[in-house]
Amino acid sequence: MRIEKRIVVITGASSGIGKGLKEAFEKKGDKVIDISRNGRDYKCDVGDEKSLKAVFDDIYLNYGNIDILITCAGYGVSGAIELIDEEEAKKQFDVNFFGTSNACKYAIPMMKRKSKIVIISSATALFPLPFKAYYCASKSAVDSFAQSLKMELSKTDIEVTSICPGDIKTNFTNNRIKLYETNERYGKSVELSTKPTEKTEKRRMPLSYALKKIMKIIEQDKFKPQYIIGRQYHLFYFFKRITTTKFLNSCITKIFYKTK
Repeated sequence: MRIEKRIVVITGASSGIGKGLKEAFEKKGDKVIDISRNGRDYKCDVGDEKSLKAVFDDIYLNYGNIDILITCAGYGVSGAIELIDEEEAKKQFDVNFFGTSNACKYAIPMMKRKSKIVIISSATALFPLPFKAYYCASKSAVDSFAQSLKMELSKTDIEVTSICPGDIKTNFTNNRIKLYETNERYGKSVELSTKPTEKTEKRRMPLSYALKKIMKIIEQDKFKPQYIIGRQYHLFYFFKRITTTKFLNSCITKIFYKTK
């Protein structure tokens, strides 16, 4: 039986997956440090590097070494590429990508042997979707970053992994910034393809299921480079490996590009 209390730092722990993981670790008796815009311990926009660095400096002063870092902070933007302004696109990357990479950057010096870094990416890192280009690209960048980081830390005995969950029943979709601006090229397709519906909500996996899977992964001694959460996404990934990108993209377009 484990008695030692671990220091677990979670970005984005005020909602969704992050909140669920925070509660799960606290039930185990670990000390969880919440970094998020509405954080219990540290209120911080992870897209602001200076603020994030100050948070990690303070964590080191107050808690010392970090045993587990979990990066969950992120949000989504949907809309047509040509109609999303540069400021919105940059903000998506500031939070989703740089919020993740900088959290790792500042946590690593505070980590010892057998520490763990768990980076929450998304199934959209593997299967890009129409009208969600910047979100998918940011999550693909996060996943690639995790693979590079795992290689860089391979001689340090710090475990790193990327977890790619599919759609989960949280408020993430409702909180997504939905830009329905359109023109004659897209008509109503931007809204129809990205607006949540009762049908799409029913298809999402329960948060409890995803949390159980993620916690099981985190408690392993050794990590695979990447994990996919959701049975259908395992099937999609297998399909991706045996078919052409052209064919896969055409299938995704038929499923997710809606015209009526």
